[in-house]
Amino acid sequence: MHKIPVTVITGFLGAGKTTLVRNLLQNNQGRRIAVIVNEFGEVGIDGDLIRDCQVCDEDEANESQANESQANPNIVELNNGCLCCTVQEEFLPTMEELLKRRDQIDCMLIETSGLALPKPLVQAFRWPEVRTGATVDGVLTVVDCAAVAAGQFASDLEALEEQRQADENLDHETPVAELFEDQLNCADLVLLTKTDQVDATTRAKVEVWLRSQLKPQVKIIPCNNGQISADVLLGFNAAVEDDLENRPSHHDHEHEHEHDDHLNSVVWQSDAGFDPKALVKQLKAITETQDVFRIKGFVNVPNKPMRLVMQGVGSRFDYFFDRPWKDDEPRQTKLVFIGDEVDGAKVEAALI
Repeated sequence: MHKIPVTVITGFLGAGKTTLVRNLLQNNQGRRIAVIVNEFGEVGIDGDLIRDCQVCDEDEANESQANESQANPNIVELNNGCLCCTVQEEFLPTMEELLKRRDQIDCMLIETSGLALPKPLVQAFRWPEVRTGATVDGVLTVVDCAAVAAGQFASDLEALEEQRQADENLDHETPVAELFEDQLNCADLVLLTKTDQVDATTRAKVEVWLRSQLKPQVKIIPCNNGQISADVLLGFNAAVEDDLENRPSHHDHEHEHEHDDHLNSVVWQSDAGFDPKALVKQLKAITETQDVFRIKGFVNVPNKPMRLVMQGVGSRFDYFFDRPWKDDEPRQTKLVFIGDEVDGAKVEAALI
């Protein structure tokens, strides 16, 4: 049987990976797509967003999920023939389960955690249990243009490049910078998101800096709100698992990589309702006092039948209503805070 082509979608927290996956599912052009979401944190926010992307009939999806629960509770079959999976540590069992369905899958997307290195994941496709059934078609790295411009990865793009040219052995200041560089080094294509949040001059500077970090053949393509044709993103035929030597990583000589000990996630939930604008002010206050990289979750807005999705990167926030609350789910506000030694008690105090 043919090998399933797998596209790995990587990028730092909040770059727009989930939005991209949702758009691909909604515009799959008849492809039967399996999606694996690897999340950092205890609450499956991204998995829920993908399952609720309006490509599946709610009743049929619920029935399918019930049928699948005995075999693998993390695999949900959508009405349009796609599969959605959420994994944290059990990647191999999930892949083995999906490979049993090779005749039902045209391609696969893996959305990595925003704090994950792509190379160890690609290396897993060398395992005998996976290699015979799947190949990594390409690695897409999603880059938040506004975050780069604001200094989240490099405080001064021009000054940093001057330093690099003067000293090839320049040490990185933070593990975040190393992670970001590893994501770029592994890329077959870079998708530049949130370009509408910067002016043309700033965008040009970001693109020049990115070009200096990438292999010559890797293209940079703007992609706002995940709106880009699947034909652009799929079909690289790169067999990335056989090309890892040309994709250097800061962790190549380590036996295994774990998240930085200081990085953690805090889950906060409440039965109370919140006004979105007022809540954003509270969340911004938290980002001013704690080193929070990413905030994401769902919000209960009083007197509104729809669930609100709240997303934040640093001090930048956006929100939108995605679907009505279901009859059998509690109307709760549930947020995940991901960052450097996030203090749950302080988060609680700021939101009471």
